[in-house]
Amino acid sequence: MKTRHLAAIFAAAVASLPAQAQTVAAPTVTLSVEGRVSQAPDIVDISGGVVTSAPTAAAALADNATRMTAVVAAVRKAGIADRDIQTSGLSLQPQYKYGDNQPPVLTGYQANNTISIRVRKIDDAGKLIDTLVAQGANQISGPTFGIDKADAALDSARAQAVATGRTRADLYAKAAGLRVRRLVSISEGGAVEPGPRPMVMMARADKIGAAPPTPVAPGEVELSITVQMVYELE
Repeated sequence: MKTRHLAAIFAAAVASLPAQAQTVAAPTVTLSVEGRVSQAPDIVDISGGVVTSAPTAAAALADNATRMTAVVAAVRKAGIADRDIQTSGLSLQPQYKYGDNQPPVLTGYQANNTISIRVRKIDDAGKLIDTLVAQGANQISGPTFGIDKADAALDSARAQAVATGRTRADLYAKAAGLRVRRLVSISEGGAVEPGPRPMVMMARADKIGAAPPTPVAPGEVELSITVQMVYELE
C-alpha cells in the first residue's frame, strides 16, 4: 500500500514537469523617452574679471585688488545682492619670456580675479556688462541664461515623457500583435538645460544720441528630462 502511494506521488510530480518547463516570462518593451519644455529665462549669469600685470607679485596683486574692489562696489551699486556675487577664480602666476636655446626669463607677474554675478532682472544684463567694463573689468564671459525655479517646468517635461512612453509602448505592442498589460518600472535620468535659443531683440538708447547698452537677447531656455520605462505586454 505504501509503495503504491509513493508511486502515485512520483507520477504526479513527473506529470507536472512539462507544464513548468513551458512557463515563459511575459514579453516586455523597454523605452527611454525624453520630455522637453521651453520657456523664457528669468536669471542670467555673467562673469567679470580683472587681469593685471606688474614686475612683482605684490604689485600685480595690489593693483588687481584696487581695481576689483571698484568693480564689486559698482556691481552692488547696480542693485545686485551680495548672495548673487561670488568669487569664482583667483590666481597669481609668473610670466616668462622664452627664446631659442635660452633659459626662460622672468618678466613679471599676472594676477587674475573673477566674480560670477547672477542677474535676476534680465533687462539689466547689458547695462551691468557696460558697468563692469567702465569700472576696470577687462575679462567678461557669458551670459548663461537659466530658470531660477525650474521644478514646475520639469514636472511638465516629466508628464510629457510618461505620456509619450505609453503611446510608444502601445505602438510597439500593436506592431507585435500584442497589447500593453501594465507598467513594470519607471526611473528618471538627469535634467538638462541645453542653452538658449536666440531671439531677435532691439536695444534702444534712453535718449537720442546716447549709446545703447550692450545688447543681450535672452531667447528661450529648453529644459529636458529622460525617463526610462518598462512595460509588460500580453
